[in-house]
Amino acid sequence: MKNFAVILLVILIVAVMTLYLVSFQVRQTETALVLTFGKPTRSETQPGWKWKWPAPIQTLVKYDSRQILFEGLEEETVTKGGEPIIVQTYIIWRIAEPKKFREAVRDVPGAEKLLKSRLRDVQNKVVGKHYFSEFVNTDRGQIKFGEIEKEMAQQINEPVKEAYGIKVEAVGVKMLKVSEKVTEDVFARMKADRRRKAEATLAQGSAEATKIRSDADSKITELMAATEARAKAIRGSGDAEAAQYYKMLEADPEFAMFLREIETLKKTLKERTTVVLPADAEPFKLLKEMPKIEPK
Repeated sequence: MKNFAVILLVILIVAVMTLYLVSFQVRQTETALVLTFGKPTRSETQPGWKWKWPAPIQTLVKYDSRQILFEGLEEETVTKGGEPIIVQTYIIWRIAEPKKFREAVRDVPGAEKLLKSRLRDVQNKVVGKHYFSEFVNTDRGQIKFGEIEKEMAQQINEPVKEAYGIKVEAVGVKMLKVSEKVTEDVFARMKADRRRKAEATLAQGSAEATKIRSDADSKITELMAATEARAKAIRGSGDAEAAQYYKMLEADPEFAMFLREIETLKKTLKERTTVVLPADAEPFKLLKEMPKIEPK
């Protein structure tokens, strides 16, 4: 019974060792590459249990299939307008084709060495196509970081995928610095631009104020002319009416005053009016008795 247990244990150990030699497991975050006599012949990207020939016929290399961050160095480059700036960019990448990756760069350090060179070339080329104001500006609408990063990604993605089996997920600008002299020049230009805008606004406001004052003066002149014309018409009408009374007054003063008092009563008693006056007050004494007047 004891010998049977030993034999069973030996068989179990041999089975485990054999299984270890002819199979392997691919995890969710891994990509496996099977090498036959040192040459890549098969890649396994799906997780699960896989089979292979035992070493030295077939060996196994595993890569991390997750995204990898690579940060470039701080390097000085020149914008389209000639202003020097210091830029640090980064790449987020992953291994898309393990076989091509193994043949071209072999491992992650080798890939990052090549990406560093590619990133530097693309960075200088793209930054050189854009003005400084597209990187630094008080107007957020003028800043084009998103477009610049997208342009970098487009220029670097296809070449590295074709050459190295690498998929570039994103390219971005991590840091942007300018020298002290460039900063002074930029702020000087910004102040001058703000001054020009302020002067233009003040000039526009002054022009609007002048126009408003001119319109107001013109309207005042028109109103004064209309008022004077109206006043002349009223004075003319009054003078004509007065002339009639003057003629009547010259012909028959007593009768003219009588007509004037009648006119005053008509105007006063036109509406429902309560008047408290002595009975002999002019012209209300006419309500008491009519004077004995004979027109001439």
